[in-house]
Amino acid sequence: MILTTTNTIEAHKIHDYLGVVTGVAVNRKQTGMTFSIKKYYDALETNLEEVKELAFQNLRKNAIALKANAVVGISVDVETIATSGIIMVSITGTAVKVA
Repeated sequence: MILTTTNTIEAHKIHDYLGVVTGVAVNRKQTGMTFSIKKYYDALETNLEEVKELAFQNLRKNAIALKANAVVGISVDVETIATSGIIMVSITGTAVKVA
């Protein structure tokens, strides 16, 4: 599966636009404040990477359900709630069939 933020894919022709797809994920574990700000930011970064990867997996799954072999025009949105440590990632794009 090809995933890209651009609206075209070099050396590929888009044959069919199948619809908008989204992948959403929310972290399941909180990042607690520690005495070390470096440890806190390291944990926050790890949580963000895990949530982002899960959102991309959900996007891929939703695109495959539409029989797509690529997603173009991908946009990534990250929301955080600082008081609770919640991180939500929403990824949106257009599912397409390319040759």
